[in-house]
Amino acid sequence: MTALPAQSVPAPRRTASPRPQRRLRPAPEARPGRVKPRLAYAIIALGAVAVIVVAQLLLSIAVAQGAYEIDTFQLRQAELAREEQKLAEDLDRVESPQYLAMNAEALGMVPNADPVYLRLSDGAVLGQPTAATGGAAASAPLVPNALLDGVPPVTAQQPGQTPSGGNAGEAPTAAPGAAVAAPPAPSNGLPTPATH
Repeated sequence: MTALPAQSVPAPRRTASPRPQRRLRPAPEARPGRVKPRLAYAIIALGAVAVIVVAQLLLSIAVAQGAYEIDTFQLRQAELAREEQKLAEDLDRVESPQYLAMNAEALGMVPNADPVYLRLSDGAVLGQPTAATGGAAASAPLVPNALLDGVPPVTAQQPGQTPSGGNAGEAPTAAPGAAVAAPPAPSNGLPTPATH
């Protein structure tokens, strides 16, 4: 073996491969049928936004109008409820026995203070028949009704007038600031309540 140093073969050099040259060339011309209509898309988008805004405004106006109509109907319902209550009170007033007796007396009927009864089993007459007398003494034993003070009988009312003395559909009026006085206690008979 020799003592000579071994020589190594140099490694091959890598050289950079030549880069291809880029050349600029004009873009191919666009065909008329394949052009993207960007302006048309913008017009359609703006039109859609405008339609949505107008629809929202119209819907808002319709909802507000509906709220006003509901409020009007609620006010009318409250008025009709008050009218119904007034008419129910008038009906209670004219259904009272005192009002019926007053109307019967105004029509010429008189109460019979001494009633006579007929027993059906044997046909016997119980009681002494007497002629009924009219006038203020005839209705004296009736319990007065303070709610009927100032209410005219049916014969004294004009057509279209309610038993409370007002016109039909019209609430009774009072002077502003006037206090409502309690009905006077009846001097004879049982006192009647002012409420129903």
